Amino acid sequence: MCQDHDPDSGRQTDSDAVSPTVDLPRRRLLIAGVGTAATAVAGCLGGRGDGSDGGDGDSGSGDSGDEAPAAVTIPEGATCEVCGMVIRQHPGPSAEIFYADQEPEGHENPARFDSTWEAYQYEFERDGEGWEDVAFYVTDYSAVDYDIFEDGGDTLITRHYEASAFAAATDVTYVVDSEVKGTMGRDLIGFTEESDAELFQSEYGGSLTTHDGVTPEVVAGLGM
Repeated sequence: MCQDHDPDSGRQTDSDAVSPTVDLPRRRLLIAGVGTAATAVAGCLGGRGDGSDGGDGDSGSGDSGDEAPAAVTIPEGATCEVCGMVIRQHPGPSAEIFYADQEPEGHENPARFDSTWEAYQYEFERDGEGWEDVAFYVTDYSAVDYDIFEDGGDTLITRHYEASAFAAATDVTYVVDSEVKGTMGRDLIGFTEESDAELFQSEYGGSLTTHDGVTPEVVAGLGM
């Protein structure tokens, strides 16, 4: 089981930042020493909380023809379904999946994740067990003012857990396996604006894909 860090010690704030390294549209890219993020990234890549609705989000796209539930804010103390880390205490993209007739262990829908690749890994496994997802949301970095910062030799991206920060997985373009990491290492970083994804890729490398291009083989190549 991963070891969680002090909630306050690894948070990126404007007071931690020094001068920006590059300007991207609607973004701040900062170099900061935040203390614990590197340890978080070095946390378990294990195989694979309960909270209130954080408000309205974008309509999701799942396998069901029914109206999809809206994204919700990830509550304080909520943990990742795969690695068990407290999501809001660590950097990187988040994800939520709602299921039609099943629920994640220990709480109601949605299933919650501290990395995009773990959400896909979980979904592939549940799909094999016959679970039907009705909404799949990921962090939309086109919708937030994110920071890129250095810690312990890693280049990391900030966490955004508000309902308004999510978009349907089918609506984003992913930058895959760039040099920018989240809590669980190299990840899929999503943008609803394709031009934002292209600009991010030009700065930090990686390849571009969409929801349909994410396969178990792609996921197996991510992480640390």
